[in-house]
Order: sequence, then structure tokens, then C-alpha cells
Amino acid sequence: MASFLYRLGRFSFRRRALVTAVWAAVLVALGAGALTLSGQLSNSVTIPGTESQKAIDQLADRFPEAAAGGATARVVISTPGDITDTAGQAAITGLVKGLENAPKVAGVVNPLQMQAISPDKHVALAQVSYRVPGFELTDADREGLMAAADSAKAAGYTVDFGGDAVQAMPATNATEGLGVAVAAVVLIITFGSLLAAGIPLLTALIGVGIGMAGITTASGFLELNTNTPVLALMIGLAVGIDYALFIVSRYRHELTIGRDPEEAAGRATGTAGSAVVFAGLTVIIALAGLTVVGIPFLGEMGIAAAITVAIAVVIALTLLPAILGFAGGKLAGGKIRLRRKESATTHGERWAKFVARHRIPVLIAAIAGLAIVAVPAASMQLGLPNDSTAAPDTTQRKAYDTVARSFGEGANGPLVIVVDLSGSTDRQAALQQAAAGIGGLPERPIVTPPKTNRAGDLALLTVIPKSGPSSTATEDLVSDIRGLNAGLGSATGASLAVTGQTAANIDVSEKLADAMLPYLALIVGLAFLLLMLVFRSIVVPLKATLGFLGSVVATFGAVVAVFQWGWLTDLLGVKTTGPIMSMLPILLIGVLFGLAMDYQVFLVTRMREEYVHGADPQQAMVTGFRHGSRVVVAAALIMISVFAGFVLAESSLIQSIGFALAFGVLVDAFVIRMTIVPALMSLLGRGAWWLPQWLDRVLPDVDVEGEKLAKQLDAPDERELVDASK
Repeated sequence: MASFLYRLGRFSFRRRALVTAVWAAVLVALGAGALTLSGQLSNSVTIPGTESQKAIDQLADRFPEAAAGGATARVVISTPGDITDTAGQAAITGLVKGLENAPKVAGVVNPLQMQAISPDKHVALAQVSYRVPGFELTDADREGLMAAADSAKAAGYTVDFGGDAVQAMPATNATEGLGVAVAAVVLIITFGSLLAAGIPLLTALIGVGIGMAGITTASGFLELNTNTPVLALMIGLAVGIDYALFIVSRYRHELTIGRDPEEAAGRATGTAGSAVVFAGLTVIIALAGLTVVGIPFLGEMGIAAAITVAIAVVIALTLLPAILGFAGGKLAGGKIRLRRKESATTHGERWAKFVARHRIPVLIAAIAGLAIVAVPAASMQLGLPNDSTAAPDTTQRKAYDTVARSFGEGANGPLVIVVDLSGSTDRQAALQQAAAGIGGLPERPIVTPPKTNRAGDLALLTVIPKSGPSSTATEDLVSDIRGLNAGLGSATGASLAVTGQTAANIDVSEKLADAMLPYLALIVGLAFLLLMLVFRSIVVPLKATLGFLGSVVATFGAVVAVFQWGWLTDLLGVKTTGPIMSMLPILLIGVLFGLAMDYQVFLVTRMREEYVHGADPQQAMVTGFRHGSRVVVAAALIMISVFAGFVLAESSLIQSIGFALAFGVLVDAFVIRMTIVPALMSLLGRGAWWLPQWLDRVLPDVDVEGEKLAKQLDAPDERELVDASK
């Protein structure tokens, strides 16, 4: 591996014009494809095989006029006076007429006809159904919906809109720009050179540009979730900077010890590049593993992000050495002095020696801190976003609160019951039994009169719970209704299923929760094997994965404290609290695991390099930490800044992902890798590198630390052969 990458680095350095031209052509080609072939992204969240999705498919096939799979909107019109007086009725009638004429609307339920009037007669609730799903609605369609309320608002009435028809696709705005700016500052401080700092930023932006252009082009041929490019952007930008940082740092080290620029580029690519390859593989494994959990939109996000990471790795191994060829020896020393020159004993070395001397107290303190931060994770509640999690000043949140006050929480999350009557001999009796059974459940929900299709073999019942769509009581109600199916089938031959946005969200959350442990076992198992191959040790991969589990549980605790309990929301700009996004834990596990293994590889490969070159275990730990810690700190600060920039986004999903990844990197880099890892390496000594002899013979030697490469290049006879090949 190291020898191949050494040759690749020297080739890219020598043929820098050709390599740069090839990457420029790829970027231009995909950019042109993005401009001409792009399609519309989808914010639909569906999981094939769930009861709610099967019911939607059944309705689309046998009851299309119900538009059950289409978007819905709740339109709330209110006044301090009597909404049912002559003026109020005129306002409602005008509003309903305007809603019926809005683009893509299938039907409107008139609150005057359905008696959807609050007991105090201050509020009326109209229901709008669309012919198309919410993700197919354009901004013009939503503006047409809003415009229907103009006449009522002009007459002095308050009109607010809720439902998935009003939810625009989440956007990141330009928040990632803040992370890039902070990354630039960190790189300047690390290298003391604007040129050296600019190269990792340049290659990372090129890699992200290629990845994002590819995703945009693919959206013209595939239906991709709207969050797909968000994850790819987050991960691609962070790892792109980090991988380039690691190689550039090693390149500068090779220059300072007297290598000529081409040789320095080759050695940096052969040694640091090997670590980049395996670090990238761990991230790719974790992200691509999202495809096996049976959740299509997560699989799309994982594959897109994994491809972006792969692009970042290839760019670091080819385009980066080419750019180093243009820079030559100008990167040898920093010209910007931001601090006084350090003594020979660096901060990293002093910290490593401190940890080695006090390893037991340091381990106890670090583990206790993780345990305290992880406490809130025990009360984590999962769910998907709805109007109750919208910002307080939005029309969705105002509509939700008004409906909850006037009609009860459950009116914001009605359940749709699909009754299949095709197997029943007495369809009317079957419908009556279904309605009576649901109405007789302990929660005593409201059951509306049924609607049947033209064939009379499929019926819809709307059930309004007393509890809100995110409450556990509503989850229990959905479970209780589904529990009636067996009795209904045996008595009448009919069957029922529960669907609607609330039930679908419950199904998605359950599927995600069920997939978490198998997914965790998959990626941890594969990465353990990969790390065992890299480090030729059983203990190092074991503590790496155990350390990851500690950091991810602590991150769950912090996410619950902020986004569920409401701690520090004002400081972080979080506008609403509620259940944690169902997709966040499994997404966090995948992404954070890959990034955590990055730091493990970057830090411990240098320790192993010192160890295999003859240093005793304690000295290898200290020396390896001294060389690797500065790069890992810079890489972690860059990732934290990139991810933290997304906390400023409008979407609560993107906010929570950005915060979770930023906090997770903070804990994993500084508590696990920079504290617990050196303490354990010092405590275990030679035992850290233990590997059974039979396993040592079986495992291929990938030479990540470049030992064979160094022996080959430093041997006089081999050196002459290499020089002759120039």
C-alpha cells in the first residue's frame, strides 16, 4: 500500500498539469450535468413494508379519489367575536372558495358543513387535501394556498396554515460558509502560512463541488431525498479538509528534514496517504452501511455521502500532490508568527507525559465525565417533525397551537383508518363494528362517519385522538386500533389498517429504532476487522470501538438535553424543542463512527510507526502523540466548526444533525482520542500491540506505517534505483 501510494504521489507531482486538468474536466462535466439534467428533490419519508405505507398504496390503487397519499393542509380562521355570525360565515365561505381554486387542490372540507367550529365559536377549521404529495408542491403552489386567505385577512380575521402542504423543503442557507471561515483560521494557525492553509481548503471545496454536482445530476434520474446533499456537504467538506491537512502536514515535515519536494510528496502520500485511505474506508463503511437497514432515504443519504468521501480520498492522493508540485518548496516553513516559538517539548508532548504519569486518575475522570453527560440519553424520545416543532413565529406553529387550544391536541394529528371490506359478506355490519370498536377504546377518540369507494369494498374512517401526534398516548392508540384487526377479521371477514401522517411517523420511528442495534453491530464489526488489519493488534481496535460507544452515548445525552429538554436553546439559537428526530441516532452512529476512526487512525498510526521503528511502548506513545496530536486537534476543530455552522440553519433536523456531529467530534477527539487513548496505551504498554501469532501470519501486511517503504528508500542501492527512475 505505502509503496503504491508513494509512486502515485510522485507521479501526480511530476504530471501535475495533466492531473489538474483531468480533475478540472471532471468538475466542469458534472457541473454542466447539474445545470442541465437536475431534477426535483423529495422530502417524503416513507419506508416500504410498514402498515401505514401499505394502506396508502392500497388507497392509491382502489380509492384514488380520496387523495390519501396527497399533501394536506389545516387552515385555521379565528376571530375574537362569533365566527358563525353573518360576517364570519361570509369570510369562511370566501376562504373555502379560494382554497378550492388553489393549485393542485383535490378538495376542501367546509367547516360550516362539518361543524368544525370550536365550542366558544371563535375558531373554524378547514381541511385541504391535495392531488400530489407535499414534496411535489412548489413555492408557487404554497403561495396560491396562502393567497386564498387574503380576503378573510382583509376583513380582520386571523388565518394560519398547518400540515405537510405548508412545509417547505429544509435549506441550509449559507451556514456552511461560517464553518469554512473558521477552518481557514485554524489552518493558518496550524501551518503559519496562507499558502499551506489554502491548499486543504481548495482541494476540499473541489471535492465537495464534484460530489454535490454529481448528486444534483443524479437527481434528474433518481428520486432523491432533500436531505441527501446536506449530509454529503457536511461530511465531504469536513473530511476533505482533514485528509488534505494530514498529508500537507507530513509533506512539510519531510521538507524540513531535507527531502526535495518530489520525494517529500511521494513519502507524504505513501505514509500519511495510507492512513487517509484506511480512515476514509472506515467512514465509507459506516455511511454505506446505512443501505442495509431497510430505510431508503437513509440509504440514499449514506451512499451519496460515502461517494463524496471516496472522492475526497482520491483527490487527497492525486490532486493534492499535483498542487504541491505547483507550490514546490514554498511550504517548508510558516511566515506568519501568531505565537512565540515553542520549546522542543511541545504542548502535545507535555500533555502525553502528563497523561502517562497520571493515567489512572485521568481515565477515571474522563469516563466519569462521559457518564454524567450521557445521563439524559436514558429519557430520549424519538419522533419525526410536525407543526408542533416548528418555530413559534411560523404560521404552522400558530395554527397548531390554535387548533390545540380550540379543538384539542388530537385534531392536529388525525388518524386515517382503512377498512378493507372485500372479504366481508355484510359490509355495513363490518363498518359499524370497526367504528364501535375504535370508539370504545380507553382513550375514547372521535370517529367520523365512513367514506366508501365506488366499488363499496374499501372505506375510510377518520379518528381524532385526544392526545397530540407526538405523544406516547397516540402511539398507544395506534397500537390498540391495530389490535382490533384480528377480532374484526374473524367476526366479519374485513380488515383494517391505520395510516395518515401521524401513523406513518410512528411506523418510521419504530423501524429506525429497530434498525439501530443491527446497524451498530454491522459497522463496528467491519471496522474492527479493518482496524485490526491496520494496527495488527486486537487491543487497539477494541478500545477504539469501545471509546466510540462512550462518545456516542454522551452525544445522545447532550442532544436530549438541548433539543428535548431545552437546555441552552437561547445560546444555540434552537427555537423549538420536542422529540429527537427518529433518523438522528442511527445517522449519528454511522457518521460519528467513521469520523472517530479517522482520529484513531491519524493518531495511533504514528504511535505504531514509532513502535515498529524500535521505540519502547511508552516513548512510542509520547512521540507518536507529539507528531499526531497537532494535526488531530486542527482536524477536530475544523470538523467542529464546519458542523457547528449548520446549527444556524432554519430546519430543526439540520440543526440537530449539525449539533450532534459537532459535539460528538468534540467529545471523541478531545476526551476519547486525546485523553483516554494515550492513557490506555501507556497503561497497556506492549500489550496494546498484542496479536496472536497465527493471526499475524494470516493477516496481510498493508504497511500503513511505511516501514517497508522507509527501508527500501533509505537503502543505498534501492535509493539509486529510485533516483534513476526519475
